[in-house]
Amino acid sequence: TLDVLGLSAVRQRPLAALSGGEQQRVAIGSVLTTHPRVLVLDEPTSALDPQAAEEVLATLTRLVHDLGLTVVLAEHRLERVVQYADRIVLVPGDGEPVVAGTTEEVMATSPLAPPVVELGRLAGWSPLPLSVRDARRRASVLRERLVPHRPTQKAAAATSGTPLAQLRAVVVSYRGIAALRGVDLTLRAGEVVALMGRNGAGKSTLLSALVGLVTPASGRITVGGQVPADTGVRTLMRSVGLVPQEPGDLLYADSVAAECRLADEDAGVPSGNCRALFERLAPAVPDDRHPRDLSEGQRLTLALAIVLTARPSLILLDEPTRGLDYGAKRRLISALRSLAAEGLGVFLATHDVELVAEVSNRVVVLGDGEIVADGATADVVVASPAFAPQVAKVLAPQRWLTVADVATALETAS
Repeated sequence: TLDVLGLSAVRQRPLAALSGGEQQRVAIGSVLTTHPRVLVLDEPTSALDPQAAEEVLATLTRLVHDLGLTVVLAEHRLERVVQYADRIVLVPGDGEPVVAGTTEEVMATSPLAPPVVELGRLAGWSPLPLSVRDARRRASVLRERLVPHRPTQKAAAATSGTPLAQLRAVVVSYRGIAALRGVDLTLRAGEVVALMGRNGAGKSTLLSALVGLVTPASGRITVGGQVPADTGVRTLMRSVGLVPQEPGDLLYADSVAAECRLADEDAGVPSGNCRALFERLAPAVPDDRHPRDLSEGQRLTLALAIVLTARPSLILLDEPTRGLDYGAKRRLISALRSLAAEGLGVFLATHDVELVAEVSNRVVVLGDGEIVADGATADVVVASPAFAPQVAKVLAPQRWLTVADVATALETAS
């Protein structure tokens, strides 16, 4: 089993020393000890970086091919899994009928589709590509049509925005092991910055340092001119707010109304502020709804509204699309764009390369606690295949990031 899972080389290592992808494969192996005929997984790649996700999905494919196992996979990130699926069962919700069929049949008409399929529809390819490899084989004519055009990309606000947070030579260590190594970074008003990197690269540690949850061993951090670790919570929350990886960590009350009332009191703002923010981001949620009965997207939105109630100038989000369906993700993208347009700074740690392509104008990549890349989104992701969205992989070396960008160029040409 260890050989099939690709774990033979790490069999003697402590679980805590394994990468996220290796830990996920260990979990799969523990289930396989009972020799099941069907393996059911609930979003197994949602917390993994792109490379680790590919390793897990490749492992599942081997289990199907080598052991004859049936794998049932629940997943929102279609761009990761469609190419591996033999069949798809689409559950739209809201009383709509379930759609089931081969992957090719469902993707031909599905309102939910990964970028590579949407690009195929736009280009008129038949059959539709299900993988980047398939799309690249057919993309030569499309690339030629796009040569006269330049993508309208969001410029990184490298010098124009007001500095909101600055890190200088920051080192953070846990038990003598450096999690951040000499990090230099400036975050500015009006920009959306994506923080990317493999599991364990130091992303969550960097966010924690910005809100004072961890104290640097050396170096200096200032947020709104204050040192986070030395600043009281009520003062700091007006400069920076963090929406954690688990939004439920911010939710303690037994109703939406109670959560919003507490947020208004904590922020010292008039009653109704938080509720108005939540209504703007997630309309028509009843006041008496318990936070645990909300959808993943609604819980995230409620946590975001709570953080925004204090009106911080810098918003931090840790893996905000984890567990979100396509509709909730679109609403999040709209909200983040609005916040940046209003002059707030947005700094989000994410493995979601498609989110980065849609919303960020700057990307920072962490590797083993160090910043290894920092620049405009297109510059960084086109040069970093592991963090590139599907459209960039298909149309490289051209610098297109989203299907919407390509569609706009083709409409202009016609």
